[in-house]
Amino acid sequence: MKRNKKYQLILIGSISILIGLLTGCSPNVAMDSHKVFRLNVHENINTLDPAYARDLRSIWAMNQIFNGLVRLDHKLAIQPDIATHWEISEDAKTYVFYLRDDAYFHESEIFGDQQTRTVTASDFVYSFDRIRDKTIASPGLWTLEHVKSYKAIDDHTLKIDLTNPFSPFLGILSMKYLSVLPKELGDDPQNTIGVQPIGTGPFNVKAWKQNLKMVLRKHPFYFEKNQNGNRLPHLESVAITFVPDKQSEFLLFIQGKLDMINSLDASYKDELLNKKGELKAKYIDKVKLLRSPYLNTEYIGIYLDAEVPEIQSLALRKALNYGLDRNEMIRFLKNNIGRPANKGFIPDGLNDDLDVKGYAYEPEKAKELVEQFRNDTGIQTPTLTLATDANYVDLCTYLQNVYQHIGITI
Repeated sequence: MKRNKKYQLILIGSISILIGLLTGCSPNVAMDSHKVFRLNVHENINTLDPAYARDLRSIWAMNQIFNGLVRLDHKLAIQPDIATHWEISEDAKTYVFYLRDDAYFHESEIFGDQQTRTVTASDFVYSFDRIRDKTIASPGLWTLEHVKSYKAIDDHTLKIDLTNPFSPFLGILSMKYLSVLPKELGDDPQNTIGVQPIGTGPFNVKAWKQNLKMVLRKHPFYFEKNQNGNRLPHLESVAITFVPDKQSEFLLFIQGKLDMINSLDASYKDELLNKKGELKAKYIDKVKLLRSPYLNTEYIGIYLDAEVPEIQSLALRKALNYGLDRNEMIRFLKNNIGRPANKGFIPDGLNDDLDVKGYAYEPEKAKELVEQFRNDTGIQTPTLTLATDANYVDLCTYLQNVYQHIGITI
């Protein structure tokens, strides 16, 4: 079978998003090139134990292997996962989760002759106990810091009591740290969880050679179905390579040897996109550009302990905000990839309920505030030092030019 010549590019997203987009593939279950999804990860994945799910590359792989009580959708809204629904007490301190009865673990000899079984509430108790186990030293221990206790009411009911009401708790439960593992693993004396994980996700680990390649194979009993009632995933396999150089990755993508590149590196983004963030004409028929929210905020920090007049001046700090056109900066530096952080650090999708009026671009007001600083301090040329690394040199140069126009020297 010939491979479709249209490449696919995802700027911000994950494999799980693409699974939903590929539902139009042939229903033929035979292994073929259209059902092997190929992507690259720049750094080696060190472990697949969800207790250590702290870096993005590991989390992407774990998203395909594990499930939790709840998950986030492409708009970062909380959705059911293994829990079909839940109840929250009036004092917001008790959560009762009701589990689905068709979530099967990946096949393994630890389950005996049956090779698999469905998830029960006691599996979540075991999984949460691992996170709290000091000998495991999970960096995800903080996810349970507001949890007083948890217990299995029955096989399909899990009760969690909090020490105090904590509104972000459901969102925290979506983190990979709190994925479910089978209780048969016990204390895992052979340390197999990180290299031979047993989860409930759409794929299981078929092969893994450190720093070279990882192959994930379809979980035949995965519980999710598409809108037509067909069992997901449609993909047969996911092949992950570990090529560290981003330009080499881009070349493999253009050659049709990768099906996706995640995010755009500065070394080639101008090759693909115009200043409006749109694909250039020569790639329109070759590349499919997809966007989804991404939990990332870039900001300029001000060291308020610095005993210099420019830093201590509220007027000058306001001038820095009013004097920057964030939309123009995103167009110029990011090819229109991103959104102005008008509501502070909290990214879109998590700040919908915040009634915050951010700083608009008002250059004349910024100049008035700079003049106010001059009158208050007698300093005619306010000067600030901006420290960063090589990844943000272009941003520093841009800010240096912008702030010069309102009377601030960077």
